[in-house]
Amino acid sequence: MIDLRSDTVTLPTPEMREAIAHAELGDDVYGEDPTVNRLQQMAAQVTGKQAGLLVASGTMANLIALLVHCPRGAKAIVGSKSHTYVYEAGGGSAAGGIVMTPVANLENGALDLSELERELATPCDSHFAQPALVTLENTHNNCGGVAVPLSAMAEAADMARRYRVAIHLDGARIFNAAIALETNAAALAACADSVSFCLSKGLSCPVGSLLCGTREFIAQAHRVRKMIGGGMRQAGIIAAAGIVALEKMVDRLAEDHRNARALAEGLGLIAGLNVQPVSRRTNMVFFEVDGSEATAQKFQQELKDREVLVGRRGPTTFRAVTHYGIDRRAIDRAVSAAAEAAGEAFFG
Repeated sequence: MIDLRSDTVTLPTPEMREAIAHAELGDDVYGEDPTVNRLQQMAAQVTGKQAGLLVASGTMANLIALLVHCPRGAKAIVGSKSHTYVYEAGGGSAAGGIVMTPVANLENGALDLSELERELATPCDSHFAQPALVTLENTHNNCGGVAVPLSAMAEAADMARRYRVAIHLDGARIFNAAIALETNAAALAACADSVSFCLSKGLSCPVGSLLCGTREFIAQAHRVRKMIGGGMRQAGIIAAAGIVALEKMVDRLAEDHRNARALAEGLGLIAGLNVQPVSRRTNMVFFEVDGSEATAQKFQQELKDREVLVGRRGPTTFRAVTHYGIDRRAIDRAVSAAAEAAGEAFFG
C-alpha cells in the first residue's frame, strides 16, 4: 500500500529502533532522564532558543503555548486556516478560556496584515478581549503545505511587537519550510517568542513534539504540561528516536520535496484532476477532482483498490503527502494508479 494520507504514517528507521532499545533512562518529571535532557538541549539549539520541552504531540505543544502566553479571557489571534484554529479541538478556548480570533490566511499562508492590525488595535476597553498572542504557522498545511516566506512572517511579527503582543510559531514542519526557503529553523523561529515542531511527521519518529522558548517560558510550560496530563516518566524511550531524527533525518526531507514535485507534475497531466499550485512546494500536493462529491468518492475508492491512499480535505479535494518510505518508484506507481482511477471515476 502506498500511503500518501499524511507524513504521520511514517515508521521509525532501524537506527531509531536501535536507539530506543538502548536509551539511557530516568524520571523526566524530575528532570532526570538524560536522553530527554539531551534532546531538549538539541531542540533549543536548532531553533535558536534558550530551552526546550518534550511533549506528546504538536497539538499539546501549541496548547501549552496558548496557556502560557494568554491569561483567561485574552485574545489569541490565529489564521483562519491554521491548524491551531481548525484542527486542535478548540483546546485554547476549552482549557484556557482564550478567545480564539481568526484573521484571513492569504494563499501563501501569511496572515492578512490589515485584518491582523485591526485585531491588534482592539481598544483598551473593558468591553473587549485584549490581544495577548499572535500565532503563525510554517509550513502552512491548509494553504497547500506552502513554505511561508520569511519576510511575511517578519511583517506579522513586527506588527505584533508594536502592540506588545507575543508571537508563537506552529512549526510542526519547520524543517520542511527551512529546506524550501533555503534557510534554517533558527532563522524561521527568530521572529517568535516560542516555537513548536513535530518529531512524528516527516522526521519519522513514532511520537513526540518539542516546544522551545526562553528558560522562563519553558519553566511555565513545564508546569502547564503537568497540569494537562503531559508529564512523562522514562520518556527517553521517545527522545532517543528524536535525537536520531535531528541528527539524520532533517536533510533527507529534500527527497520528499522532490517526490512531491514529481507527484504534482504527474497528477497535473491527468484529465479531471486539478493540482493546486504553490510558490514553494514542500511535501504536500493538494488537488481537486472535477465533478460531484460522488465522483470524488469513486475516484478515492478506485485509488484504494489500486493500493494508493490519499487524504480527503473536502467534498472533492484531496491531499497527498510524501514522506520517508515513499520513493520515486512509489510516486510513479501512484500517478499511474491515479490515471486509471480517474478513468474509472469519470468514464467507467
